[in-house]
This record gives sequence, structure tokens and C-alpha cells, in this order.
Amino acid sequence: MPKLKTRSGAKKRFQVKKTGKVKFGKALGKHLFTHAKSQKLKREHRGTGHLKDMDAKKVVKEMFPYGAN
Repeated sequence: MPKLKTRSGAKKRFQVKKTGKVKFGKALGKHLFTHAKSQKLKREHRGTGHLKDMDAKKVVKEMFPYGAN
């Protein structure tokens, strides 16, 4: 059997913590800060978050074939 490759996009977007939680950067916070976004939207999408357990399990299984990190 050939070796399986880790998904390159997943390496850049997700970080798996020791507890098994998957950390990700929130969307919508890279540009257009001067208009078209409310303060609430900008505040809620600041920083990072953690995936739900079901989604985290799926990401680790499909995107990181030999485990993450």
C-alpha cells in the first residue's frame, strides 16, 4: 500500500490539541473592516474557536491519516 498524504489545506487551517479538540481560525475577519460589517459581527468572528466533537473526529480521521501534529 502506498503512503497516505495529509491534506495540505488541513495542515494550514486546523490544529489538534492534546485533548483531541480541533482549533481553527474564524472566518470573515481578514478584510473590509471599514464598512459592511457590524461591530457585533466583527467581535464574534475575532480570534479562534474549537470544532464540535463530531466535526473534530471527522477532520482528524479524514484529513490526518496518521494522526495530527
